[in-house]
Amino acid sequence: MVATEESISAPPSLASKMARFAPAGLVLAGLAARLISAHSKFLNADEAMHYLYSLQPSFAATYQASLRTTHPPLLIILLHYWGMISSTEFFLRIPSALGGTAAGWFLYLWLRRIRDNTTALIALALLLFSPALIYTSAEIRQYALLLAFVSATLYFFDCALLEDTPAAMLGSIIALYLALSTHYCALIFALCAGIYGIARMVSVRPRASVLWLWILGQAGGVILAAVFWKTHIVVIRKLTERVAESYLRSSLFHPGEESLVAFLFRSNIRVFHFLFSQGAVAIAGMLLYMMAIVVLLRTRTPASLVRRPSSRQLGMLLLLPFVINCAAALAGVYPYGGTRHNSYLAVFAMPAIAVAVAWVKLPATWMKPVAIAIALGLCNFTVTPAGAYIQAKNQKKDLMDGAVSWIHASVPSNSIILADYESGLLLSYYICHKSAVQTQPPLELFYPARCGDYESLTLLPRLWVFQAANFPAQARQLQQSFSRDQSQQVWLFEAGFIVDREPDFQSLLAQYGCPKPQQFGANIFVCPISLVPVAPGSDSLSKSGAK
Repeated sequence: MVATEESISAPPSLASKMARFAPAGLVLAGLAARLISAHSKFLNADEAMHYLYSLQPSFAATYQASLRTTHPPLLIILLHYWGMISSTEFFLRIPSALGGTAAGWFLYLWLRRIRDNTTALIALALLLFSPALIYTSAEIRQYALLLAFVSATLYFFDCALLEDTPAAMLGSIIALYLALSTHYCALIFALCAGIYGIARMVSVRPRASVLWLWILGQAGGVILAAVFWKTHIVVIRKLTERVAESYLRSSLFHPGEESLVAFLFRSNIRVFHFLFSQGAVAIAGMLLYMMAIVVLLRTRTPASLVRRPSSRQLGMLLLLPFVINCAAALAGVYPYGGTRHNSYLAVFAMPAIAVAVAWVKLPATWMKPVAIAIALGLCNFTVTPAGAYIQAKNQKKDLMDGAVSWIHASVPSNSIILADYESGLLLSYYICHKSAVQTQPPLELFYPARCGDYESLTLLPRLWVFQAANFPAQARQLQQSFSRDQSQQVWLFEAGFIVDREPDFQSLLAQYGCPKPQQFGANIFVCPISLVPVAPGSDSLSKSGAK
């Protein structure tokens, strides 16, 4: 008895202290990683586009501008007010960094309530230090906020059932509505959460106020989805079809061009490769996910834990989003593969992997944290990302600052800066300090605008980038239709995802008086050009008027 009292009063061991402070330490480290990334990079074109759409005189105008994007309005409206404080890259990215970190914290709290602390801690580490999620949480995009709202929906929902309280259910409903207002993939989540909710309601049988609030919340979610469908989704259908036929094509099933089995195999691997950005770890993660689903679906929950979700209910929840998203890709309506559009699946993949890792027995307790740390280290320091991506060394903010300084020092005032649409978005933010791209009809092949000390000409939005096959015809049309002072020089500004993937276009520029553009990393270059091709060795710039 004395020994027991001494053991109770003995100070906690180093291991227990570390375990106690591990969640807070992981959260702070995850937030720091996101803030450092947010501070170090220049904007990509999509980020600049989101900010430019938010530059409106009123809430109503901002909402109307958001309807020209492929996403619900919440991010654009948030940026409208957030950007009034500061428009620096770092400040505009802070909501995403906070959202990505909050997603991990809500996921941890949820799993700790419905499962155990070990599983929750493993899932927290995996979600916070997934390279893809750090990357998307350091951008002006919807995905980090979406993850936070999805995780909060699950946490507050199960709190409502565990505590039988309407207040937590109201929190879950609000979080669901915020998710639906952030990204349309939340429609898949809402369907899965609704099925999970029905199963939980049947087993728990909460008091009437909780049940009816959940029912009304689901009805409100359906109404909100219907409003978005009527006012936005059907309007942007042609735009989404064009996007689906471009960089998202490989994430949709095309009958007759590939086999169903091959698509399923490739797409599932690509999803996990996106989340972990490292081939071997991605395969291990996918196998652990599959093992966890099998274990959960085959496990019966003891009656004493009836207010918690059963293992089968949890397994169903963690499996359904993958199944429904994959079915949507087979139907050609939503991508399933290695792109950020599937980042929300991390909320379901990471808990399943954590369940499997917690379930596996190892000889010593230190082996699991060490193995997890090594795996996440490999992911973050041997990154081989999927999808459109600018290498970290080529997206350093100093490179864009150098390009902007060089343009102000080397490009004469009143010159014309020519850019494709992607580059025009960055030109707008960094040089013009206002939108210099077309955002609504009537649309022109090249859109003229005043850009600080310069004039700008930016390409039609749906063409997005200059390509070697189309540029000669576009240059001829521009030469014929656009009148300019012959003393005005024409300078080409190219920046964004596509630059380092268009070697043919860069080779073509030699014919237009730009054999050696001024480079700022692999994704930014500037050079004077002629609007007509010239013979090799001729004084192209003086003959063309781009002097």
